[in-house]
Amino acid sequence: MAKSAYKFKDSVAEFESLRSQIAARQFAPIYLLMGEESYFIDSLCDQLASTILSPAEQAFNQITVYGKDSNAGAVVNLCRQMPMMGSYEVVIVKEAQQLQKIENLTHYTSAPQSSTILLVCHKEKNVDKRSALYKQCQKSGVVFESVRPRDYEIGPWLTQFLQQKGLRIAPKAVQMLTDHLGCDIAKISNEVDKLLVALPAGTKDITDMHIEQHVGISKDFNNFELCNAVVTQDVQRAMAIADHFAHNPKDNPLLLTIMALYGQFRDIFIVNYLRWLEKYKRVPFPGEMELMKTLKKSNPYAVREVCSHAQRWPNRKVFGILGLLREYDGKSKGIDTGGMSDGELLRELLLKIFMQ
Repeated sequence: MAKSAYKFKDSVAEFESLRSQIAARQFAPIYLLMGEESYFIDSLCDQLASTILSPAEQAFNQITVYGKDSNAGAVVNLCRQMPMMGSYEVVIVKEAQQLQKIENLTHYTSAPQSSTILLVCHKEKNVDKRSALYKQCQKSGVVFESVRPRDYEIGPWLTQFLQQKGLRIAPKAVQMLTDHLGCDIAKISNEVDKLLVALPAGTKDITDMHIEQHVGISKDFNNFELCNAVVTQDVQRAMAIADHFAHNPKDNPLLLTIMALYGQFRDIFIVNYLRWLEKYKRVPFPGEMELMKTLKKSNPYAVREVCSHAQRWPNRKVFGILGLLREYDGKSKGIDTGGMSDGELLRELLLKIFMQ
């Protein structure tokens, strides 16, 4: 089956649109919130649950059930109840992926009541888009597909997320957070919320110092600094960071470090190839904004850094380094390690990179 053309950026745009509609009290009779990324599903569910009814009305007219403890027939019966002393009966189904005979919800979604709002939170995967349930929800209400981000999409999302709160964040601070927390948006959001509480009043710019102080990530020993040391060919600095990683393996997984290095040299490879096209094929080198899109960078500064580093690394070397990184990606997963620790593997990898 072909993969959906729906992307993370589409989920973000639809999420913001739905948030605005809910805030304006423009409600649909059915909300099917589905997909792998739970953050957006939980956020929309919480907003709907706190907005549709007043606290006093919620006590009588808002019912929450969990999929593993219920079944579709019981949910249908709840949806057919009339509200008591209010405009709506709100039925929230959490963990709907565990709901017994979920397809039987079609007994209600085929003809929903105007006095009921049904909210179905279906995590981990999508409802089958060929099913009658999906098609009926799409026809009569709102279907929101929550797509999990790729690693290169987290940084731009975090920057935008903070901009909406009136804050700016330095590129290094972004990478420190995303390297440490991965692609888990819920985890990142929680850390950001704690960070905002801890920041001094009036702070508008989040720096690596703030991340080190309030999140507990070293501003000097992290993947951002390691990548910078490698591409600037600062062997001493790179090996010092590798030693730090070796003594703190839980905080610095080898796989994440290899992914960070791979992304750095992949970008260099692309820039060098574009320069080759310009020199030998007369293809104009892209402007800064176009290059930002090609490299999937969120700011011009990051693009300028890649272009500067590319001058140090011709593609005949970069091609070999990308091969090394693929090899050590396997080793980071336990393939042909020869009994070496992650710290020893990283030191060996860095020495081979510098010898290219």
